[in-house]
Amino acid sequence: MIIVGAKGFAKEVLQIAHLTDQLLRLSFYDDVSKDIPDTLFETFPVLRSEQEVLKYFKLDNRFAIGIGNPFLRHKMDVKFSNLGGTLTSLISPRANIGSYGITIGAGSCIMDGAILSNDVVIGKGGIVYYNTIVTHDCIIGDFVEISPGAKILGRAQIGDYCQIGANATILPDIHLGTNVIVGAGAVVTKDVPDNCIVAGVPAKILRQIDTLNLKL
Repeated sequence: MIIVGAKGFAKEVLQIAHLTDQLLRLSFYDDVSKDIPDTLFETFPVLRSEQEVLKYFKLDNRFAIGIGNPFLRHKMDVKFSNLGGTLTSLISPRANIGSYGITIGAGSCIMDGAILSNDVVIGKGGIVYYNTIVTHDCIIGDFVEISPGAKILGRAQIGDYCQIGANATILPDIHLGTNVIVGAGAVVTKDVPDNCIVAGVPAKILRQIDTLNLKL
């Protein structure tokens, strides 16, 4: 497996690979950073070019995304899928995941301590971080980042490319649009439209942000 990225979140993804015994031939990919060694932790090679990726994919075409930003996760999914890769989820055995009605999209990373109740949908390429709670009948869109300690309560719906800040709470039946950023510690009590930042208790719209241009 290749972990796309070799800093920050990529090192946390590595820990899930370690816990799930998926270290055979594991490599990282980073063609941007100049300050990382060619081998991380003196063990895992860092690939630097698409040619190296194509060679690697002849042995194992799985890749996971070790980048937090939702748009960049989407971008890397497109890039590595076009190279012949298969986007792969990494789910910590230390997460508490319900037994009924669970859907977890390809390329999701579910971290230690995350709690997913029954009848929960996690879209493609999502991050469910440490000690988050997603309760019953919630629908989480594609490439959503749910930061540590956040709580998403019953029947809430979170649009694609949203970022939920640490310790934020989304109350039951709330709908967030696409590309919404929720500030740390916010309590969202009303529906939120597309392309905006909200924060506070109760959360209020701080400003609009640009619509994502997903054409690569």
